[in-house]
Amino acid sequence: MERIDLHGTPETLLITFYAKAKESELADSLLHDHVARRTLDRVDYDFARLHIGRAGQIGVALRAKLFDDWVRDFLARHPAAVILQLGCGLDSRVWRIDPPSTVQWFEVDFPEVIALRERLYPERENCHLVSSALTEPDWWRVVPVGQPVLIVAEGVLPYVESDALPWLLRALVAHCGSGELIFDGYTRQGIRWMQYHPMIRKTGAILHWGIDDNAELEAQVPGLRFVDAVEPYDEAQIARMSLGVRLLYRITLAIPALRRMGRLLRYRFG
Repeated sequence: MERIDLHGTPETLLITFYAKAKESELADSLLHDHVARRTLDRVDYDFARLHIGRAGQIGVALRAKLFDDWVRDFLARHPAAVILQLGCGLDSRVWRIDPPSTVQWFEVDFPEVIALRERLYPERENCHLVSSALTEPDWWRVVPVGQPVLIVAEGVLPYVESDALPWLLRALVAHCGSGELIFDGYTRQGIRWMQYHPMIRKTGAILHWGIDDNAELEAQVPGLRFVDAVEPYDEAQIARMSLGVRLLYRITLAIPALRRMGRLLRYRFG
């Protein structure tokens, strides 16, 4: 058993890790994240304090599946690409995708998180761990250039301070040269509401960055071009939730401002 002692932003990785693992236990699982499910048995942590119910598990799994689909699409178009996953936490996407040996995969997170990954997950060929806070300078120099790069930022950019986020993305775009950026973008109002979510409050993490308009990032990071957005709502997945949660989703879907509070965004560069 691996005892977990994380606090603040690093502790939030346990929310998505647990949700993906528990959703993969369900008979009607969408994600089928068997690596996360097996790893959960080795983790010593009181997950009950985070109050991650069935609806939360399904919602996180749906978001992860949409990201997985974008990664698979990118690799179908660029079979010798580089995947750069920011704030990887304990995500096991590299096993879910199972990329070919032509792909170089990089996982970046705080040193204490990478150390935890090394203890819980086996080494994998062509998967490289980068031990660094995202806002530390020059960590991206280890990422090879010359091939298209897909930058994956699932559930991480809101934790980056607002003045540092454009600087980070400008540096990554300049270094990587060409590729795509995919992330979940929340409006500023959405960020304010999420800060009061019981799961976030239990960790003590602070949310900073929100995006109200797709063009904002294009103006802040020269070279980025908006491609498309996906709203993480799926009738089949909503139907798996309780009646109360289904009614809440119906209200959200009926009000455009609420519907747009959290979307998955894709940009291209180079």
